[in-house]
Amino acid sequence: MDTTCFSESIYNLIPIDWKEPPQPPRYISIFKTSVKEDMQKHKTAMKTMGPPKVEVPSPKDFLKKHSKEKTLPPQKKFDRNEPKKPPVPLRTEHPVMGIQSEKNFINTNAADVIMGVAKKPKPIYVDKRTGDKHDLETSGLVPKYINKKDYGITPEYICKRNEEVRKAQEEYDNYIQENLRKAAMKRLSDEEREAVLQGLKKNWEEVHKEFQSLSVFIDSIPKKIRKQKLEEEMKQLEHDIGVIEKHKIIYIANKK
Repeated sequence: MDTTCFSESIYNLIPIDWKEPPQPPRYISIFKTSVKEDMQKHKTAMKTMGPPKVEVPSPKDFLKKHSKEKTLPPQKKFDRNEPKKPPVPLRTEHPVMGIQSEKNFINTNAADVIMGVAKKPKPIYVDKRTGDKHDLETSGLVPKYINKKDYGITPEYICKRNEEVRKAQEEYDNYIQENLRKAAMKRLSDEEREAVLQGLKKNWEEVHKEFQSLSVFIDSIPKKIRKQKLEEEMKQLEHDIGVIEKHKIIYIANKK
């Protein structure tokens, strides 16, 4: 029995609702990209859909009357004093014929060739076997510049520039030396040392006298601050007096 034949069944008598068959998948061309590129290739900016971007006209540039009319070129000024070209010869005119000269051109040319200096051929060089010729003088193969009289001599502008640099460096060195000399250390003489020492002691006595005049009870913040300030001043003065008394030779910076 053939397997393709369906056997009879009672279920085949049951009516079946008709259903619309599903749509096949949408067709997509495999040449889609190439077609787009081909279409874009043959398009131009001003033929298919107009220019890609048009500038919006300004209200100030409105259309004026007779602005679209063609204007004539500027008229040239006619000058009557300008020299005229020679007139064209007439048809009836003929050139003068039969003029003879007694000069012997053959002998003259022969004498010029004999007495003239032979023309030297231009020096060239060939760089290929096919015969490519080039100028030898500008090729760099001939020692042209080393035979000059000023070859190897420093140019004048470089000497001038070096002299300017040397003068500028010398002025800068003098300026630095002057500043160092002004800022050098200066030794304090014995008289000046004694005067400074006595001045410090006098200041210490004044601060100590002011410190002794403080009240016994320090019961407010301003009094405490004033007492601390006087104590710090006295300590600093005592330190300075001790340094000057300890060192007999003192150097100070020259601020002049």
